[in-house]
This record gives sequence, C-alpha cells and structure tokens, in this order.
Amino acid sequence: LGLASLALAGQARPIAFTGARIIPVDGPEIPTGTLIVKDGRILAVGAGIPIPPGAEVRDVTGRTLMPGLVDSHSHIGCMDGPLEGPDNTGPIQADVRIWDGLDPRSATIRRARAGGITTVNVMPGSGFLLSGETIYLKLRQGDSVDDLAFARTPTGFLGGMKMANGTNARRQGPQTPNFPGTRAKSAALVREAFIKAQEYRQKIALAGKDPAKLPPRDLALEALVEVLDGKRVVHHHTHRQDDVLTVIRLQKEFGFKVVLHHVSEAWAIPQAIADSKAPCSIIFIDSPGGKQEAAGWRPVNGAALEKAGVRVGFHTDDPITDSRWLFRAAALSVRAGMSRQAALGGLTLENARILDLQDRVGSLTPGKDADFLLLSGDPLSVYTHVEETWVEGRRVFDRSSAAQREDAVGGPANAGVAPNPAAWLVLEGEEF
Repeated sequence: LGLASLALAGQARPIAFTGARIIPVDGPEIPTGTLIVKDGRILAVGAGIPIPPGAEVRDVTGRTLMPGLVDSHSHIGCMDGPLEGPDNTGPIQADVRIWDGLDPRSATIRRARAGGITTVNVMPGSGFLLSGETIYLKLRQGDSVDDLAFARTPTGFLGGMKMANGTNARRQGPQTPNFPGTRAKSAALVREAFIKAQEYRQKIALAGKDPAKLPPRDLALEALVEVLDGKRVVHHHTHRQDDVLTVIRLQKEFGFKVVLHHVSEAWAIPQAIADSKAPCSIIFIDSPGGKQEAAGWRPVNGAALEKAGVRVGFHTDDPITDSRWLFRAAALSVRAGMSRQAALGGLTLENARILDLQDRVGSLTPGKDADFLLLSGDPLSVYTHVEETWVEGRRVFDRSSAAQREDAVGGPANAGVAPNPAAWLVLEGEEF
C-alpha cells in the first residue's frame, strides 16, 4: 500500500506491528513484541498477544518501536522563528497568542516529524518578561492551526504562558526604552502584572451576572487570570541559579504552576528545585557560543536533577537545537550520569507530564493515542535513524520515501530556516 492508503487503512481496521523490540517507557522493554493500533489509539502492546481477526500485519523484526517524542519547548512553524511573538513596545505582552504567527505548512514541522517528534509546545520568543500564550501541537498532516492543535479551549487553544527572566528582558536601549535595566526591576514588573490580574479577577467576581458591572475586557489580564487559576501553566525561561530562585519565589507568591526551562545552572541548586516541586525542561548545549548567562551550563544537569527527584524533560528550543537531534540530548545526558530510564522518559512521558498531556501521549499504553516511532536501532545510539513516525495511527514520516528522506537529511534551506543575518545575531546573543 502507498503512504496515503496505508494511513487510511490504519483508521479502518487494526494494524499489528510484530517482531519489534518495544520500549513502552512506562514499563520494562519487550525484546520481541507486538503493538496493535486501531482508530488512532493503541489497542494492545506486549509479547505473545493475540492479533485481532482481519488486522493488517506488518513484520518489523529488527526495528525498535517506542512512543513518539514530546518536545516541551520549540519554535517550529513560527514565521520568524524564536523572534515571533511580541514586539519591542514593552516587556509585558501576555495577550500575544503564538498561533497567530504560526505557519502549519512550514518545513520546520516536517523536519520535526523526521526527528521523531509527535507532540510539541510551540512558544513565542524569549526576550520578554511575559511573551504570551503557547500552543500544544500534534504533528499531524494538516494545513491549518486547527488541524495541528492538540485541543481547543474556550479562549483559543490548549497551551501555557511563556515567561522569561535574566538578560533576555533586560535590553534597554534606543529601540527598547520601556524594558527593565535590572533583574530586580524585572521581578517588580512581573509582580505588578500579576497584582493587576488579581484585581481584574476580583472585579469580575464582584460583578456576578451583572454585565454592567464587569470591567472593560483586557486580553492580557484574561490570560494572566487563567495562569492564576491554574488553567495555563507558566513555561519560564531561566538560566542562572539566582534567576531560577527568583522564579521559584514568584511562583510561591502568586501560586501559579510553573515549568523551569533551560535551567543551565540546575546542577548548583537541585535540592531547591526539588523542594519547589517544579519540573524542569532542559536543553543540552554541546556547542560553543551562545549567551553569557548560560556559561555555567554543565552536562550533568539531567543527572543532578534526577538524583534530587525532579521531573526532567528535554527540549530543542528549535532552531537552537535542530528538531532532528532531540535524541542526542538524552544520549549525552546518560553519558553524563543520568539513568537510561530517566533519559528516555525525558524524551516522552516526563515531557507529556510537564505539559499535562500524560493521559494521551508519552508511552505505549493501551487507550493512549497511537503516536509511535520505528527506529533502525537503539534510540540512544548515534547510528540510529528514525525510519517512520506515526501520529494517531497515521504515518506522517517515512524515511524510505525519497522526498521525505530529504526532510531528515537536508540542510537549513530544506528545513525552512531563513538565514536572516540580523535575526541570527539577536538569536545568538539573547534568545535561547
């Protein structure tokens, strides 16, 4: 069958993938097992399980089968990459919604599929204290945001709120006169924003069902009320240990849910992070350059956080790390002392938990979405390739296809990364 017809067949009748080495993530590895999918969901997984009558059987002996990867921090599909989102008018722009700057046909999305990513948290840029609302995408085939969005909500799409501290938002100059010049002022501005949101929420509560008493609608404050009410988790860019502690301090003050992103100096304060109960989404920086506040990054971050009992996921921050290289973060973290189990979970189930999507994705559990990968070998081997990527029982990447293989091996032009010299200068100095 061709790609399209096979995908449609996957929705009409069960497909059984037999003979694979299976890594379910939420349980022990299965040396030789079977995965059965039907109607976009996982029907069964295990060794020696019966195959339903009429199922299509695919012998995948010699391959490794595991859940699709979950990337908890990316900028794929954004028209201006990490620079998409707020503008230079001010550091607090909670009303920005990243899906308004998203191109669902971007080649960066095809590249992510080729890297085995099936679920992703797409963020607005980091150069702001409050950058706006993120969106959780399922990397299905589609031509609109609605086609790819994980789910709709009453106010838009399922996602979080992007925040940042450190040098990113401290960029006073002729083009950014309204931005804070110090870390202390940065925290003060965030406090002011959340206090205004508390007051806005109180006014709405006091108005009751009387529309005449409602305050004028404010989209930024509406978004922050969702944060205060726990409906929208904060995804907080932070690097230095003192900046991480500031985030934890603000979180305790206002009670919002938070995920700590990057945390380059996590190795210095793992117990403080563990005590805060905030999960971490970390990046593996294995190349020179970047920003001064990330100079304290160490490859042992994953291991140190795991030892302290912190939930750890990995992210690409694409294009900081290419979406096709997410596996490398886990492999190199294992080399630096992280356990294999935690590293594989950091690519899948822990990231799903970070996004509160664990009931749908992150492991090969019956009833969950049929998002999975076929690999040529062990997921932590440099010699392994993603051969097929499946989302909800439909194949969205096939390395044996000449055109799709180009998404896996092509360079920046193929990946859709526009080589804008000015943008890349800002990216290298400020954004990741």
